[in-house]
Amino acid sequence: MQKPERLPRGAKARETWKQMKESWIAYVLIAPFMICFCIFIVGPVLSATVLSFTSYDSIQPPVFTGLDNFTKMLTKDVVLMKYVIPNTLLFAVVVGPVGYALQFGLAWMINKAPKKLKKPYIMAIYAPSIAGGVLISVVWQVFFSSDRLGYLNDILLNLGFINTPVAWTQDKNWLLPIMMMVTLWSSMGVGFLSLFAGMQNVDEQLYEAGKIDGIQSPLLELFYITIPSMKPQMLFSAVMAIVNALKSGSIGVQLSGQNPTPNYAGQLIQSHIEDYGFARFDLGYATSLSFMLLVVTYILSRVCFRFLGTKEGE
Repeated sequence: MQKPERLPRGAKARETWKQMKESWIAYVLIAPFMICFCIFIVGPVLSATVLSFTSYDSIQPPVFTGLDNFTKMLTKDVVLMKYVIPNTLLFAVVVGPVGYALQFGLAWMINKAPKKLKKPYIMAIYAPSIAGGVLISVVWQVFFSSDRLGYLNDILLNLGFINTPVAWTQDKNWLLPIMMMVTLWSSMGVGFLSLFAGMQNVDEQLYEAGKIDGIQSPLLELFYITIPSMKPQMLFSAVMAIVNALKSGSIGVQLSGQNPTPNYAGQLIQSHIEDYGFARFDLGYATSLSFMLLVVTYILSRVCFRFLGTKEGE
């Protein structure tokens, strides 16, 4: 098959400009979004990239230091290497895939539930994601309180499992698992709704055709019909799961009331950035950490696109 002839560079530019003039109404309509996107997304990312190569304390003007911040990150930041990266990796590996699996499983079960029960179930599961910050201070801090008034201590004391109250959120052995549990509890947000909406939009005729072809089990329907029909929603939910897992650093600070967290047991990359940026005012190093977090997030997102993205011809 003969390949189409390529246009010269100048002719291609003229053709593009011609198409833009013909579609000028569309560009006018998207202009407000593009302006806001450039101001609030592109601008901050570019400024953070520049600041990551400087020494900046928010008072004195930034001083260009080259790769010093990245050298410090790899060779001098003992807390980062010894505590923050292992904690963040363990937290992300558990919260990301497990949270994604929970979102998918709950969305699938609710989709199979009777119609009149779907809305109450969705509201009950989605509500913690929009009130997570308030509920952490109102519910979970009381639940894991270190005195006898804490719900968990009171239950375990009455049952005889412990003799003295346990400071759950101050204990290095318990803080990170508690962070994972609370984050999973509040992770049923937009990604969960996206998966549920994707399942709702699967054409019922596909299920009827599948039954004719011998697909009778709900699990077979899931693997052969539902999942292939909702790849865009699965991709969106996977990217959101990655972003939420990597940015959920403040949960440890909220539960323990300290930054750094006790014995660095719950210190994640996000809380490490906040420690350097807002406690030590080393904004140059904090932005370099943020820049590396952005790079890691982008790489993991591209991996999701590789496995869940819709390929040409599908």
